[in-house]
Amino acid sequence: MAFEAKHATSQASVSESNRSRILQHLYHHGISSRAQIAKALDLTPAAITKITARLIEAGVIEETGDIEGSKNRRSIGLKLDTTQFHIIGVKFARSLVQIGVFDLRGNAISLESLPTVYDDTIDDTAIIIHRRLAELIDTDPTIVAIGMAVPGPYLRNEGRTAVVSSMQGWRRINFVHEFGSAFRVPVFVEQDARAGALAHFLFDPAVKSDENLAYYLIGEGVGLGVIENGRLINGHLGAATEIGHISIDINGKPCDCGNIGCLERYCSTPAIHAMLIEEGTVIPEASVMTHTDAARALFAKAQDGDAQAVSLVKSIARYVGYGCVTIFNGFNPEHIIIGDIVAEAGTMLLDTVLDTVKERSIPEIFTSTSITLSTLSADAAVSGAAAVAVTEFLEHPSVFFDVS
Repeated sequence: MAFEAKHATSQASVSESNRSRILQHLYHHGISSRAQIAKALDLTPAAITKITARLIEAGVIEETGDIEGSKNRRSIGLKLDTTQFHIIGVKFARSLVQIGVFDLRGNAISLESLPTVYDDTIDDTAIIIHRRLAELIDTDPTIVAIGMAVPGPYLRNEGRTAVVSSMQGWRRINFVHEFGSAFRVPVFVEQDARAGALAHFLFDPAVKSDENLAYYLIGEGVGLGVIENGRLINGHLGAATEIGHISIDINGKPCDCGNIGCLERYCSTPAIHAMLIEEGTVIPEASVMTHTDAARALFAKAQDGDAQAVSLVKSIARYVGYGCVTIFNGFNPEHIIIGDIVAEAGTMLLDTVLDTVKERSIPEIFTSTSITLSTLSADAAVSGAAAVAVTEFLEHPSVFFDVS
């Protein structure tokens, strides 16, 4: 009996893997015939016919009519309609919470920002999130999942964030306990920079599906998501790639994580905000602004040519560049994409980053690695939250549909 149960479990796992491979093939390659799928995935035509029949019956894929097959024979095409299923993405970024509804391609259907969050309003914000997500699900029956992107280091086995610099109140929120079973659709939680990496991997047409990719998030915190051979690097507790808490100055500014001179103390929006308040003349009204508004005001003034603002943006960019050198040496990705609020400084920031990296990195690595700014139409963390759920949809279809 034990052997039979183990065999049944193994068979179910193989079946789920094959369903997932078919969905991912259709997602990445578009309309394909059964014969084309069988050849690409090295599965038998009989197996493809059986699996796709169940996927069609469950409404996950559909036939599209005749397409041209091999040797000019006509075949029936299959497709995954990426517009008929919707995903909610929720971005938690300390003082900023955003909620978006997306299709499976990451196209935003709606996007909203909740009122600015403060340490003493976190519980109220959680209540608003519950209410708003329930309203969205009630009004849109095509929503099949919720993805959440939260600040790191995120302890995935516990469901909470270990450190949230500049707003420690978020540490008391266990995202899995708070939201995991609160809705009629499944909820998936991921660290924000890793979610951003998934967003580019799935939604960015400039990114190849086999590319080793690093998404470098620089906003209210500094984070990193790395995809190698199609998979996220997570680490033992889910706290890998926390570049924001790598020290760049052992005699530097203390950080809430307990370390000294952490990167995020020099180029995150709270760090930029503190610089502006301390300096006092570049953005005189900075003390009454949010972190995000203060940073954006600085970038706008720099774009207008203000010498002090330009100097400060270039100083921030050098720290961003130090982070890129660490990414080079630690992970050797093919492509680094810089995103979130600080990326809005644009080419002025990127040019200084490239100069800094060229000066401080191994030449062969520099010339073989591209560094660009994110071009996603929606913020990579909120669309990345959706990408987390899309990934689960593609990898574990039986969670969403009766396809056994």
